Parts: sequence; C-alpha cells; structure tokens
Amino acid sequence: MSACRAPRRLPGRRRTTLLAVGAALTALSLSACGNGTSGGSTQTKFVQGENGIATVAEADRKPAPDISGETTRGKQLKLADYKGKVVILNVWGSWCGPCIAEAGNFTKVAKETASKGVQFVGINTRDSEKSQATNFEDEHGVPYPSLFDPTGKLMLRFPKGSLNPQSIPSTIAVDRQGRIAARSIGPLTEDQLRKMVTPLMAEK
Repeated sequence: MSACRAPRRLPGRRRTTLLAVGAALTALSLSACGNGTSGGSTQTKFVQGENGIATVAEADRKPAPDISGETTRGKQLKLADYKGKVVILNVWGSWCGPCIAEAGNFTKVAKETASKGVQFVGINTRDSEKSQATNFEDEHGVPYPSLFDPTGKLMLRFPKGSLNPQSIPSTIAVDRQGRIAARSIGPLTEDQLRKMVTPLMAEK
C-alpha cells in the first residue's frame, strides 16, 4: 500500500456551519503527499523552472501572509520576527512518506545555512497530537521550529492565486523583505533545496 492516503471526504454539512469549520475542512481537502498543479499566473508572474521550483522576480513579489501561532514545542512564533532573513517554510506531516524522505535533506541544509542568514520553519499539519510531530523532529534531528497546524488553517492564509502550498509536502521561500519568492510542491532533494535557497542568500 502507499505510504500516504488521501483523506476521506467528510459528510456534507448544513449551510449554517461555521465559516471557521468550513475553512478547516477546505484545508483538509489538500492532496496528501501528492503533487499539485502549479501553472503560471498573471497575478503572481511566477516562472516554473525545470527543477520543479517556481520563482518570482524581485519586482513582482508579494508579501507573505501573517503566519504565526504555537509551535510543536508550545512556544509562540511569528514569521514576521524573521524579517531580514531568508525563510524557508516547509509544510509537513509525520504520517507523510515523502515528508519522511526529505526530512534529512532539510535538516542538513538548515544546519549548513543557519549562520548565513537563513531560517527554516516548519508547518506541521494533520497530526492530531503534538507528540506525533515532536517524535518526528527528534527522530530526524530537525534543528528548527515548526508551527502546529493540525487543521491546515495557516495554509489558507496564502491568498488565492499566489504561490500557495497545494500539497503535503510543499515548500515556500520568503526573501529578506518578507515576500514570497519561490515555491516547490512535493519532496525536495538536497540539490533542489540548495537551488531554492542559494539565489535568495545572494540578494541584499
């Protein structure tokens, strides 16, 4: 059997269901451990590279949304606190086979670039207990924090038509000015991850 399964569709709800619940269910409909579509957009003006990484020219980048909340370790974290650094956001789940496969790559590159103005941040989603996420982090030696987002609400903060996460795993690169600069859908190799990070490190 596949290491990951698409989530079961939840039964229909009445029209009066709270909007917050509706948003959470929308997040749950993201394809688990699968590749999403990532064609070009006149709104984002991004370019899909041969390496599977979509990039945006500096002049066309849009601000990243407010990403904040409690980490898997119970601390408060705000993406805005890292302005001035390149931030790599990785959406993952401990239950996701491709996330397990790429974990070592993220751990290695995060350690290599930490002293060069790069901050990795995870967004853990669809793990019902924090212990599932922290066990994963401990097992793979993950050196950076992850926001705990069991229902996927943080992913919904990315505006429609932007370089938003479309599957698990997804990776978003944010430049030093807090703007969305690149996105990859699906697991990344060390080489692919470095190709995403290195150009942003060179920017002032």
